Amino acid sequence: MGARRALHFVFKVGNRGQSARFYRDLLGMRILRHEEFEEGCKATCNGPYDGKWSKTMVGYGPEDDHFVAELTYNYGVGEYRLGSDFLGMTLVSSQAVNNARKMGWPLKEVAKGMFETEAPGGYKFYLEDKEQPKQDPVLKVTLAVSNLQKSVSYWSDLLGMKIYETNEEKQRALLGYADNQCKLELQGIGGAVDHGTAFGRIAFSCPKEELPNIEALMKKEKQKILTPLVSLDTPGKATVQVVILADPDGHEICFVGDEAFRELSKMDPNGNKLLDDAMAADKSDEWFAKHKMQKASA
Repeated sequence: MGARRALHFVFKVGNRGQSARFYRDLLGMRILRHEEFEEGCKATCNGPYDGKWSKTMVGYGPEDDHFVAELTYNYGVGEYRLGSDFLGMTLVSSQAVNNARKMGWPLKEVAKGMFETEAPGGYKFYLEDKEQPKQDPVLKVTLAVSNLQKSVSYWSDLLGMKIYETNEEKQRALLGYADNQCKLELQGIGGAVDHGTAFGRIAFSCPKEELPNIEALMKKEKQKILTPLVSLDTPGKATVQVVILADPDGHEICFVGDEAFRELSKMDPNGNKLLDDAMAADKSDEWFAKHKMQKASA
C-alpha cells in the first residue's frame, strides 16, 4: 500500500457569510480556494441537489500537509438537519479560543483547557487552549459508530489504517495513516447512527493506481460503494479520479488519486477574494424573500 493522506472533511453550509466568519475570523483558517459550479456534481460532492453550488476549502495551510474543511453551499438550500453522525473536529489554538471570546461566540469548557463551540449549522468543534503548533493544529475528526469492533475492523483491515488507541470501556478508538496526520476517532454511541441531511464526507488520497484495487476489495468484501471510480472535472484545473465508499454506519469516504489532487488542491492566492465576490453577488436570499418563499430546508 502506498502512502495515504487524510485530506479534508466536507460540511454542508446554509449560510456562507456566517460560516466564513467562523472558519476565517474565529478559527483563523485561510481560504485556500473557492470554486463556483453551475450544475450538480457527478460524485454528489454537494449532496443530492442539482443546480448552482459552490465549494470553499478552508484550513491552516495547504492540503499537501494540512487537514482542511470543505464547505459546500447550495444556493437553494438554507439549512440542513443535523444527525448524530459527526461528533466534532478537535484542534489546538489558544488564538481561536481568544477570538471566540472577543467575538462573543458561545464557548463551553468541557475539560481543563478544552472548549466546545459550534460552527453555523451546529457542527461541534473542540478547541484546545494551547499555543497553535507550527505543524497542522487539526488533531482529529470524531465520528459516531454503532458497533466499535466492526468499524475498527473496516477502517484498519480494509482501509489499512493504523490503530493508535482503543478503549473498550469508553467505546472509543483512534486511527490514522501517519503519526503527523489528522486522526480519525470512532466513538460508539450504542445505537444506530442518524446522518440527518447535513451528513458530511471524509476524504483521503492514495496513489492513483490503488483506486481500482480499493474498489475491487470493497466489491469482494461486499461493502458499499456509493460512487464507482469516476473522473471529476474542475473548470481550468486538474481532473481527479475518485471512488466513494460507505463504512458499516454509512459514513461517506472519498479516495482520490494523489498525483492529480496535489495539482488540483494548490492554494489559490485569490481564494479570499473569490469567496467575498461570490457572497456579494449571491442574491438568492433576496430572490426567495421577494417571491415570498423560503429557502428549502433539506
